[in-house]
Amino acid sequence: MGMSGRYQTPRGTEDILPEEQPYWRAIRDAAEDVTRLFGYERLDTPTFEDAALFEKGTGDTTDIVEKEMYGFEDQGGESLSLIPEATPAICRAYLEHGLASRPQPVRLFTIARMFRYNRPQLGRLRQFNQFDCEVLGSDTALVDAELIELHWRFYERLGLRDLEIRLGSIDDPEPRRAYLDRLRAYYLPLQDQLSEDSQRRLERNPLRLLDSNDPGDQALREGAPTMIDALSTDAAEHFEGVKDALTAAGVPFVVDPLLVRGLDYYNRTVWEIVPKGDGRQQSSIG
Repeated sequence: MGMSGRYQTPRGTEDILPEEQPYWRAIRDAAEDVTRLFGYERLDTPTFEDAALFEKGTGDTTDIVEKEMYGFEDQGGESLSLIPEATPAICRAYLEHGLASRPQPVRLFTIARMFRYNRPQLGRLRQFNQFDCEVLGSDTALVDAELIELHWRFYERLGLRDLEIRLGSIDDPEPRRAYLDRLRAYYLPLQDQLSEDSQRRLERNPLRLLDSNDPGDQALREGAPTMIDALSTDAAEHFEGVKDALTAAGVPFVVDPLLVRGLDYYNRTVWEIVPKGDGRQQSSIG
């Protein structure tokens, strides 16, 4: 309730008024058109899920799990959470409903409202809409390139220009460990200069330091060792395959050696689409 005594939208939420609906409809239509073109099927999941799904799937050292989940206990004593991101829920549905028995890979998408308890600011709300695409049952370079191209074609359909794809690789979990040791060794002498969150994450998951939004952390990352120069043979071949497929499809990209993702389920290819010349201002994440 506002100071006037009238009820208002909760902090970090907004109404979509009738005159704004055509813009949202255009975005939804573009998403459905491009997914249809690439052969994806729609899957809708519940607005809330078992909280442990995100704690295990998203990662217990991520901002989402540590700070941003709208968790609650229902009258039956179950620990639940409003859905903060779509991927774990889609994977849960894939397994629960036996979609692995279908011809693989299975291509799925969803357009749904997500909820994160963060600090509201321009372009960042506590309730927001997410367009998410997943390919389950295959992890080839061609699949990664397909998702990136779909992402790019979606923005083209919206008429957005002056964007660029930033592309990187974070290898597989096992060979990644040697890189994490090098990264930890780089940051240890600089520990006192890190943000409080990054100091806490240095031992458990130093990769998160490269994904920090803190300006001081971002300045320190410029001297950090890069993973892309030390990829395992399999990951390096996979990354070359992604780049070759994107080039063949006419999709432009730039390689970002320090690009990482802060969610635990990411392996190998990572990317984001950002305004040109503003590589740290993330407008979209893949």
